[in-house]
Formats: sequence, structure tokens, C-alpha cells
Amino acid sequence: MATVVLIGTCDTKLEELLFLRSQIHQLNGLQVVMIDVGRNSVSHDAITITRTELITQFGGKNPPDTSIIPQNELLKFMSSCVTNAVRSLFTAGRIQGIISAGGSGGTSLAAPAMRTVLPIGFPKLIVSTVASGDTGPYVGESDIAMLYSVVDIAGLNSVLRDVLSNAAAFIAAAALGYATRQSRLQSATEGKKKKRIGITMFGVTTPAVDAIRRYLSDLPRSDYETLVFHATGHGGRAMEKLIREGAIDAVIDLTTTEICDLVVPGSVMSAGPERLSAAAEAGIPCLISLGATDMVNFGPKETVPERYAGRKLYVHNSAVTLMRVDQEEAKQVGEFIAGKVRGSKEPGKVELWVPKGGVSVMSKAGGVFENREVDAVLFGTVKAGLEGSEVRIVEDERDVNDEGLARDIAAALVRLMGES
Repeated sequence: MATVVLIGTCDTKLEELLFLRSQIHQLNGLQVVMIDVGRNSVSHDAITITRTELITQFGGKNPPDTSIIPQNELLKFMSSCVTNAVRSLFTAGRIQGIISAGGSGGTSLAAPAMRTVLPIGFPKLIVSTVASGDTGPYVGESDIAMLYSVVDIAGLNSVLRDVLSNAAAFIAAAALGYATRQSRLQSATEGKKKKRIGITMFGVTTPAVDAIRRYLSDLPRSDYETLVFHATGHGGRAMEKLIREGAIDAVIDLTTTEICDLVVPGSVMSAGPERLSAAAEAGIPCLISLGATDMVNFGPKETVPERYAGRKLYVHNSAVTLMRVDQEEAKQVGEFIAGKVRGSKEPGKVELWVPKGGVSVMSKAGGVFENREVDAVLFGTVKAGLEGSEVRIVEDERDVNDEGLARDIAAALVRLMGES
């Protein structure tokens, strides 16, 4: 059995929400917890948590007068209420899936509850009129699935019935699958849980990551599971999120290129200023390298800001243009990395590896981004920033994609994890 939370504004979309509820309920007898987040109170037997109950139980000690506050403040308040409600239901183990249906307001109201409370792997689905546009602000680094409603959620019709019926089938199947997985995890026959290792990768560091994965999987009695994150901004943030959720046991942060996009204005693949923070704060074994810190990412070549005219550019494909980092940018990247690494909770579990032969396939000898002077600034800045710390620095003459270096890095992490 499984239970799905259904979030919606019952004062404006009750008919549609009731249809969605009925479609979920009739699939293998799933239960539905329906939460009303509308502006005005509605009475209906199908509503599990009414608007009044939501505010009274989950709105804090002194909730505002929702009849007079502006719409944007109401959305923010109701979002906090439903977030608290979902947290309570999830913590109690009462739910196995969540779904919402609405326009931009309903979507922005429900998304934070899914994004901030529920872990990766918990089924989350939003049916929305804005799902065909930029969904980044709603999804963030979570695994929220979004389904475009095609027509407005304003009265049932043949199109909306089909969309909502599909949504019901999607969330029902996912919730049942999640419930089954959780049951198996709790079973004594599940066996030893594998250690989860997060690895960051970019196209120009793929050979190294492939070699690391092969090394770990070929170990006798291998108990390792690798989670590879594409270092495109969202990938780095996703890894940081999973570390904070306790879903990663150790990290090979081979590809720290997102920091270049953080320090270079106008670039498009920054993971934000919290990059490298989660592992340092958690104190888990962490091996860090400088993969792809020779480059910054832009969109199509015509979108590269005018201020970078004259810089070394490389058109990776029609949608991605790379720019070679210069000495000042390399210095900023090095200072950022050193500052984060120095703050590690367990510095003895951290190593920083410097691939002096090249930080990507493009900056090794003969590569289009080869520039030993800039590399020297980066390497020197990192070393100087970690001087006097307990973090071990390993300088290696090989390039980052050298298979031998990759295997040595993997072996070093195994050692940091206290294993032979």
C-alpha cells in the first residue's frame, strides 16, 4: 500500500483536484492525503487537511490574517504551512509520493515543500501550466518531475482529463515502487549496504572518471557504488545536496570547473558559492582535484559577452563555447578552493591532488588550452592557501586523464575511507 499527498487550491480548482484524486485512488487502492492551500476556505469530505487546519496546525504561533495580506505574501505563508505539513507526514513515514496541480502560483507554492523536505528518490510530480518553460526555479537540485497541462487547469475537458489521468498513473506507480523499495531496505535480508562515492565529471575529464569507476568496481569484494555528477552547475549543486542529506559517504571531487564559472561574470555553469562546502562540513573522506579548471562555459559563440573579445575561445558545439581561464581568474579559483578546503571539519580525511601535466584533455601538452603560466598561478595559489593546514597536497606530473593517476586517486580515496 502507498499514500500520496495531493496539494492544490480547492477554492479555484476543486473539480480538477477531485478528478485527480479519484484517478489516483482507483489505482491499486492508493490512499490520498488532500491538502487545501487556497485563499478561501472550502468544505468537502475529500479534503484531508483543510485550509483552516493547515494554518492552525502548521502556520506557527501567530499566523497572519490571510484575508488581507497581499497575494505574494499569502503564497509565501501558505507555502511554509504546506512545507511543515509535508515534513510532518514524511517524518512519520505516512506518505510515499506527492503531487500538485495548478498554475504559476500553485506551482511556486507546492515546489518548495517537495524541493526542501523530501529526499532524492521520493516521488514528486507537479502538473502545471508553466511546465513547458524554464522549470529551473521550481525544480532546483531536486528530482521533481513536471508535466505540462497543455490547457489551463480551469474546468475539466477531454485534454485535461487525459493529462491528469496520466499524472495519476505516473505518481501511483512511482509511489508503489518507492514503498516497495523502502520495505526491502528495512528487511534483514537486504544485506550489507554499499558505500556511496560521489564523483564529479566533465566531458574533458571523462577518461579519468571512467578509470576511477573501473578501479573501484574491480576491487575484490567491491562494496562501492559510484554516483557521477555532471559538473554543469546543477550537477555540483545536486551533489552538495545529497551530501547534506547523508546520501553520499565519500567524494572524489575530480572536476571543480564550476568554480571557474562562479568567479567569471557572465558564464553559465556556476554551482554557486556553496560549492565544496558540504563535504567539508560533513567531515567525510574527500579527494579534490582541479579537473577542467582551465575553462569557463558560455552558450553559443554569439552570446559570449563583448568584454571577452580577444580571449582564447573554443566552440565545443553549437550550444557551448569554452573560454580559457587567465591568470587573474586562475588566482581567484585557487583562492576559493583553498579557502573551502581549509575549513574542512576533518582535514585528515581530505587530500588535494594537483595534476601538473594538465587539468583537462584541452590543457595538457599540445592541447588548445595549454598554458603553463596560467596553470602555475592556479597550482601555486592553491598550495599557498593550504600552507600550514593538515590537508595533504599531492603534486603529480601526469595529466588528470592519465589512467595511472586516476587509479592512484581512487586508491587514495579507499585509503582515506580507512580501507585497504
